[in-house]
Amino acid sequence: MSLKLELDLSRCVACGACAIACMDQNDIDLSTGVRPYRVVFRQETRATGAIEYYSMSCMHCDNAPCVTACPSGCLRKDPETGLTLYDNTYCIGCHSCAMACPFGAPTFGPDNKMRKCNGCIDRVRAGLLPACVRACTFDALKLVDSEDDPVPEENSLVARCRALAEMQK
Repeated sequence: MSLKLELDLSRCVACGACAIACMDQNDIDLSTGVRPYRVVFRQETRATGAIEYYSMSCMHCDNAPCVTACPSGCLRKDPETGLTLYDNTYCIGCHSCAMACPFGAPTFGPDNKMRKCNGCIDRVRAGLLPACVRACTFDALKLVDSEDDPVPEENSLVARCRALAEMQK
């Protein structure tokens, strides 16, 4: 099994339910400067007025570039679920993982240690959905087995998120 999160941007309305569920599940206090692990941004195109949404959250890619980019070995793929997990004990704060991630998902706290979504690994191992997926009332966010998923990983969502990440630099 190789699980990953899939976001259908055509169904997302950027309501924030996923971010609130993430903050609740992970005890994230916004006053510390750490953002929720699940974030969707709203972007309006000036020329056309079109509104698009972009995920800047870990999607647990099959071939996660953050894993190979980390010189400290803090990131790994869970052999049971395929989710991208981290242990920041040896994180040196180099930001290589964040630069490699097409979604800009890894964040850094006041201690300069990397933090990111762990896919609610304890919930998933217990047969439950991640908190963000459970909270998504529009079925925009799903946990899928990438072995059964016909959509290639390198799709337009990745390209659009890379473009948005560049715009925010």
